Amino acid sequence: MTSRLNPYLNFNGNARQALEFYASVFGGTLNLSTFADFGDKDSPIADKIMHGQLETEAGYTFMAADAPPGMESPGFHGFGVSLSGDDGDALRGYFAKLSEGGSVTMPMQKQAWGDEFGMVTDQFGVPWLVNVGQPQA
Repeated sequence: MTSRLNPYLNFNGNARQALEFYASVFGGTLNLSTFADFGDKDSPIADKIMHGQLETEAGYTFMAADAPPGMESPGFHGFGVSLSGDDGDALRGYFAKLSEGGSVTMPMQKQAWGDEFGMVTDQFGVPWLVNVGQPQA
């Protein structure tokens, strides 16, 4: 089996909404499992997400969960989810969709290194870095 590195995001009760939003941005197959699905049917968090996974046609995998009481997430600080490649139309489209309800911290624009780059924090507080590379000569 090949190893993969995937972001796994922890939310404070809105993992379902975040993953559904990411599915609307990137497309793909979304699988959601609640705490009830894993046997915690009488819990106050029974309907919250114990594990969610989005597999996109572009090959991206996002995973997320709702943090249970006592293990709340402190938020998303000190990292960013990076998207990069040379399909400018797709990457600019992702950037635009991730910006909806979020905050653009750096608009998509040409950078000193020659690529087009932008940063956005989406409506769920997740920071994204998007880089459109230039074709190699």
